[in-house]
Amino acid sequence: MPDERNDCVIDDYAERVRRLADRLVEAQRPIRVREAVKWDDTIEQQVLSSGFKELPAVGPAYYAARRPLPYDGQKKIEEFAHLEQEVEGSLGRGDPLGAMLARNCREYQNVVRMLLARGTPEFYQWSRELYGSPKDRFAGDAATIRDLGLLLHDILSGIPEGGLGVCYPKTLSAEQVVERLNERFGTYFHDQKVHARLDDGILSDAAAGADYVKIRRGGMFSDRDVDLLEVHEGWVHVGTSLNGASQAVARWLAKGPPCTMAIQEGLAVILEIVTFNATPDRAKRLNNRILACDQAEDGADFLEICEFYRGEGYSEAECYQHAQRVFRGGMVTGGAPFTKDISYCKGFVMVYNFLRIAIRFGRPELIPLLFLGKLTLDDIPVLCRFQKQGLICLPRYLPPHFRDLNGLALWMAYSNFLNRVNLTSVQEYYRSRFAE
Repeated sequence: MPDERNDCVIDDYAERVRRLADRLVEAQRPIRVREAVKWDDTIEQQVLSSGFKELPAVGPAYYAARRPLPYDGQKKIEEFAHLEQEVEGSLGRGDPLGAMLARNCREYQNVVRMLLARGTPEFYQWSRELYGSPKDRFAGDAATIRDLGLLLHDILSGIPEGGLGVCYPKTLSAEQVVERLNERFGTYFHDQKVHARLDDGILSDAAAGADYVKIRRGGMFSDRDVDLLEVHEGWVHVGTSLNGASQAVARWLAKGPPCTMAIQEGLAVILEIVTFNATPDRAKRLNNRILACDQAEDGADFLEICEFYRGEGYSEAECYQHAQRVFRGGMVTGGAPFTKDISYCKGFVMVYNFLRIAIRFGRPELIPLLFLGKLTLDDIPVLCRFQKQGLICLPRYLPPHFRDLNGLALWMAYSNFLNRVNLTSVQEYYRSRFAE
């Protein structure tokens, strides 16, 4: 006979977690980092008209006037601090789900502190605390994110343009991309309304929301771009948002504080690669963000980073756009960048290593849990335990490559051996033969 008393305890616990999760989701609702650090079009016009001779007129006064926070920052910090205390009081300091909630409360406090410091050195200090630095080491290894950036730059620079087969010209308008994505989302999110729509105010080509993907109006795209946007923005970013929102208890998984950013972006890049939608040009663009951020940390100003991008072959407009990503929120004079964009390549390595280790140690059931919502790798064993207890639901929307793990398992099995191969010796062997 089931232990009814124990069931009641579990139900009471689940209700307390759910109630606290709902409050966390509501408290973070007005916090929009991208909106808070965005520059308006007049800044681009100023830089371009000066011939890249004048630094953008962006500092604390600019953000206060043009991007005021839609909430009282200090009160918002106090709100999260009070909620963190309630989490510990209601669930106990040793509770694993309570630890995730408390951590997210602290993360959002620091996000607000970062946004209150826009245009100052303190912004970068909080950015580094939240998103990391190119100079950080990967867990369990001596290699840094900067090391990855330098190695990839060397390799990708040696791949000739147009020498890899089919070219994908950018002949599709943003309107056509929206139409195609809406057709595909209707198939993948079969029981949920997910839509693509045009947007005038985004910096990148696309940006995902809770149940939508924004496409930059006026942009031009290729067929390959559409495939990439489907898996990156749709399958990963929207998919994990909806999977998190469908949780009956752990609803905070629908919202991602900075500690979850690397896994989100790394998972999206993994999907680009396993679906063969990534290209060397795309990888180079992501990798350049590491190098640009690293140079800005070391004191390079906005114009010097624009010159770095010019040396990489980008147009003036592209140089501005890429440099803007590094300096938004930070200091255009250098030394205090916004480090969020190291998350793509950093996260790829983190997720890739997680996949290898999960296969190596016979725990493939952990892999689909990457799509439960916005989470960290350390969250997954805890969520797995609570999933077995019925408090966490398995992800509703899961890419086909993660529903059937046979191909991924084989790739990771070979990968575990390939990492033991002496690449230096192999390179020298083939270098002599290529020369012949």
